[in-house]
Amino acid sequence: MVFDDPYSDIRDAVRQLSVGFPGDYWRRLDAENAYPEDFVAALSQAGYLAALIPEEYGGSGLPLSAAAAILQEIHHAGCNGAACHAQMYVMGTVLRHGSDAQKQKYLPKVADGSLRLQAFGVTEPGSGTDTTSIKTTARRDGDHYLINGQKIWTSRAEHSDLMVLLARTAPKEVGPRRTDGMSVFLLDMREALGNGLTIRPIRTMMNHATTEVFFDDVQVPAENLIGAEGEGFRYILSGMNAERILIAHECIGDARWFLDKAASYARERSVFGRPIGQNQGVQFPIARAYANMRAAELMCREAVSLYDAERPCGAEANMAKMLAADVSWEAANVCLQTHGGFGFAEEFDIERKFRETRLYQVAPISTNLILSFLATHELDLPRSY
Repeated sequence: MVFDDPYSDIRDAVRQLSVGFPGDYWRRLDAENAYPEDFVAALSQAGYLAALIPEEYGGSGLPLSAAAAILQEIHHAGCNGAACHAQMYVMGTVLRHGSDAQKQKYLPKVADGSLRLQAFGVTEPGSGTDTTSIKTTARRDGDHYLINGQKIWTSRAEHSDLMVLLARTAPKEVGPRRTDGMSVFLLDMREALGNGLTIRPIRTMMNHATTEVFFDDVQVPAENLIGAEGEGFRYILSGMNAERILIAHECIGDARWFLDKAASYARERSVFGRPIGQNQGVQFPIARAYANMRAAELMCREAVSLYDAERPCGAEANMAKMLAADVSWEAANVCLQTHGGFGFAEEFDIERKFRETRLYQVAPISTNLILSFLATHELDLPRSY
């Protein structure tokens, strides 16, 4: 089946932009553990980070499928969208549940790049993916809330002006549902830094700019509460589904990059008087990874179509993320194996992309938890978590 691509022009433009940030740019950042400021600025100036913001606030007013195409092409070009993808998936929580006043105040500045909405404060050291067990609290004090607690794996916090923050406004035992009592806030990190907010970077095996964040009586204006108090878990689900869908498309982009590299090398590399790609032991793994990539891509299409239609898509978003992450990891291994020893050399960029795409077996949600979710919610098996 052949699909018309409504975003072919966007893909071409993103590909051209990405050409200006070749492998040596990313290798230098890796060596310095530095944030890709120039790359993020170029995307912002071109309007890609404002793709989902409505035109009335200075954005392009495009659906999530357009953002998915942008991120997929970034990764297909060998770049890394992790430095800025949160500005797209966090947007769903603000756009769908934020007040008109909040949108008027913040979105135009996010759209023109003068503000960055990159931080998503959800995960905590003691809860992991069990979001209902978070302990960070938000206590109402006059016209403010006081935030106390800790978040971890809050990527890009050092490079963000705003954070969408999930905190408890009521104890876990108060409501009949495990998800009751959580609320979402739009935190201005510029005001909070030095006023109770502390950010500590976490060094990881890839250059991911992730951190742990501490809150000590951090004041958030009551007007920055998103939606109704106690309904926060429901609000962030739109952001979580968008996150899974967008990262799934990044993984498809990674898979395509790995497969392009593997096939090209297999055609050119000659051993024992013949191209190694003529050998079935080399070509079959590449071909199988390609087939699996195309299948995962179809699941990604279904998930993003449901999201754009504002239909339930939790299962599809999770399956898209799992299948795409699996095939990007399969393609990474195939590419490394095809290149042999050269795959370990930094100048080929394979080892860098290999490390980057390995993350998505674990984050933003692990494969095992996705399987548990599907078993419970799609197959009616006893809950395991």
